[in-house]
Formats: sequence, structure tokens, C-alpha cells
Amino acid sequence: MLKVGLLGAGRIAAVHAKAITAHPRTDLVAVSDVFTESAERLAARFGCSVRSTAEIIADPAIDAVLIATSTDTHSDLIEQATAAGKAVLCEKPVDLSLERARACQKAVVAAGQPVMIGFNRRFDPNFSAVKSALLNGEIGKAELLSITSFDPGPPPVAYIKVSGGLFRDMMIHDFDMANFIMGEPPVSVSATGSSIVDPEIGAAGDIDTAVVTMAYANGQIAVIMNSRRAVYGYDQRLEILGSEGLLQAQNMLENTMVKSTVAGVTAAKPTYFFLERYMSAYEAEWAAFVEAFEANATFPVTLADGVAALAMAEAASQSLKLGRPVKIEEVA
Repeated sequence: MLKVGLLGAGRIAAVHAKAITAHPRTDLVAVSDVFTESAERLAARFGCSVRSTAEIIADPAIDAVLIATSTDTHSDLIEQATAAGKAVLCEKPVDLSLERARACQKAVVAAGQPVMIGFNRRFDPNFSAVKSALLNGEIGKAELLSITSFDPGPPPVAYIKVSGGLFRDMMIHDFDMANFIMGEPPVSVSATGSSIVDPEIGAAGDIDTAVVTMAYANGQIAVIMNSRRAVYGYDQRLEILGSEGLLQAQNMLENTMVKSTVAGVTAAKPTYFFLERYMSAYEAEWAAFVEAFEANATFPVTLADGVAALAMAEAASQSLKLGRPVKIEEVA
């Protein structure tokens, strides 16, 4: 039985706690959070103890930690946990600073402990099916990838101010998805963005609407579209055009009913938010972590993958500021 400590007790931590406790070969031993009441509520819900982060990391009986704390703590906690001999699953991103993330990567290599980054969308059955079909050569050579990721509404501006910005907080999932589907990072990134959903987001120094185009060494192109507002629901789609066909992953709908009358044809809206859309992906992500840990195998999403996505976010940020494409090697 894999003994697990959970660092963090917020909304995403509760999602992970559910996946950990549902798995037949993992045991959630303890949870920590800077807000003790949050930790106590989550511990009561999932039947574990409340401890400090230092106590969880120092406990030799705990095999792994799942880091679901604020982003500015990720690198420090990854280093502390791996230095203590723990395997780690850490929520994205590795850090808000690319330089700090790369320093963390070096420290982890020195510690020799495995780290997995929580890009859960790789484990979504729809996106996984697209990847498998592409690898099987079902549409020939991939040529053009399009990723759509629209939130139903923006988060509070207080969150925006500490999030690291749309590219590091929201689009970083899509940068990793592009790497997952294409099998390699791009050579350059070109970004356009604005704040048209909420002027307060712009006043906070961020954007809420963006399009990023990525160019690859072999001529392939990928396009990512993000918006903080889609009034009809959580819009999550992927499409890849190949030399011999097209692959698509469509939205998950609230139900599958389609009504056809003389007035027209109507169907349900997309599921409203990520908890409904990606719960199965979080469960599959945790199962993949456990399987790799037990087999002493490489985790399916490595710390290097996390750093690569962060480099793309940094390139997009620079492109938006400079008004030109930015090569990945410029931020490397």
C-alpha cells in the first residue's frame, strides 16, 4: 500500500484526495495546509490526520507526497520532498519563474527521486484516444493542430494577481497538450492577447483572451485559443489535421439528448467546469502515478515536461510584450 501525504487542502487538493482514497492500493495518511481549518475539514472528509508540511515530508513511513499548494511554493516543496526520499506528484506549473523551475530540476536530478507534474488533461480519455490514433498512423502525418480552451467565466481578480498570468496559469495546460500531441516542443511562439472580458483583469496586468501560434522544426503548426469567458460552458476541444485525415476531440456535454423539430435541432451545453469535465482524468492521472511508482518506471509526465511547458509560457509572454515571434532558444 502506497502511503501518501497531501500538501494543500483547497479545491484541487480535494479532487486529488478523492482520487487517492478511491485507489485500491493507496492510503491517504495526512494532509497539511497553511489554513488549519481547511486541512481539518478535508481530513475529516477523507479519514486522515492533519499534520504540518514539515512533519509529512519528514515521516519515513510516507512514500509519496502530492503537492496541491499555491504555485509560489511548488519548487521549494518539490526540492524538500525529493531530498527526503519521497516520490512527488505536483500540480502545474512547476513555478512562476522559469529560472527557478530549472534550478528545481537540477536539484531533483541530484536527489534521484521521481517527480510527476500534474498535467491531468493528458489522461483525459478523449485526448488520449486522439494521441493513440495519431501514433497508429490513422491520419498520416500530423500537419496542423488546433486547441480550444475557454473557461465559462473568469476567476476573481484577486486570484489573477497571484496566478502568474493567463499563459502560466491557464494556457500552460494547452502548451503541454500541444507537446503531448505533437511529440516535441515548437521552435517558436507567437502570441496575441487582450483584456476584453473584464477591464479589471487588464488593470491587474493580465489578459483574458489570447491566441498563440507555434511553429515546429518540420513545418508543422499549432494554434491555441484561450478565453476566460464562454457563457455556454467549459469549452474544451482539440482538432488535428493530418496528411490522410482529421482527428477531433469534442466537448463533453451535459447530456446526449438531441431534439429535432420543425424549429431546428438543439442539444445540451458543454459541462460547466473542470470538475465535471476532467474528474476521470484526475483519477487516471493518479492511477498512472501509482503504476509507475510500483514498477519503478519513468513517470508519464516528467519534471522536464513541466519545465518545457513553462518555457513556452515564457516565450508567449515575451512575444506578447515584444510584438514578434519568440524562439524557444531565446528563453532557454
